[in-house]
Amino acid sequence: MGEVNNSVRAQVLVDALPHIQKYNNKIVVVKYGGNAMTNEVLKQAVMNDIVLLSLVGIKVVLVHGGGPEINDMLKRLNIESKFIGGLRYTDAETVEVVKMVLAGKVNKELVSLLGRSQGNALGLCGTDGGMLLAKRKEGANGEDLGFVGDIVKVNEKPILDALNCGYIPVIATVAIDKSGQTYNINADTAAARIAAQLGAENLILMTDIAGLLRDKNDPSTLIPFVNVSEVPFFKRKGIISGGMIPKIDCCVEAVRRGVKKTAIIDGRVPHSILIETLTNDGIGTQFR
Repeated sequence: MGEVNNSVRAQVLVDALPHIQKYNNKIVVVKYGGNAMTNEVLKQAVMNDIVLLSLVGIKVVLVHGGGPEINDMLKRLNIESKFIGGLRYTDAETVEVVKMVLAGKVNKELVSLLGRSQGNALGLCGTDGGMLLAKRKEGANGEDLGFVGDIVKVNEKPILDALNCGYIPVIATVAIDKSGQTYNINADTAAARIAAQLGAENLILMTDIAGLLRDKNDPSTLIPFVNVSEVPFFKRKGIISGGMIPKIDCCVEAVRRGVKKTAIIDGRVPHSILIETLTNDGIGTQFR
């Protein structure tokens, strides 16, 4: 029995070899969020995946949000959470909490977890080295969203410096404008812009769904590959709707800006990052 298991293990490694060669010394940006951030078993699997990819010569950049943690802290401070069109209204008090939770708490916990998995991680946020320059974002109908930002420019140097020194950069998505005002940035949007600026081989968005489904209630209707030119058709058909619209828009923008491929994967599946990068079939929906 042991021999069979070992030969299967060996075959798995042999099958992974072309993928390891393809990604060797290339950049993969992972946007980490959803259930995989709150479930301890999944969280450990993500950390192990990232360390493994890093050790086989893939340059992994981890971009994270932290919505539930922000909500929890706002509740503890008796500050009301308000959303406009899916975006958090961010007043002066809330943006301070966002900065504190994302850059101070969540970011450092992830760096620490990667360290416990023998990874060499470095925590950064968009204000470090002027990495993310932002301007105030308006709502879809011109609403005031407070200190929610649109990225004007990504300065990739701090990220590349970290990668070239052998670190896994872990990036919290807060940004500043020219006057030094802090802005809250949507983590999917930030990951897409960072991946594009880095010329990444792959952008992986972790979500709480299997991928893009023809019927949103039936996981067996997963659409494994989407050409970005098909996206308007899928929107008209209602296949892309609701919360999937901004995620898929991020994928499309990343591909148009030069990222080789992007994928929306199911973060509820343990080791989904490894399945996406090191197997022929991958997981979730790939955009190219």
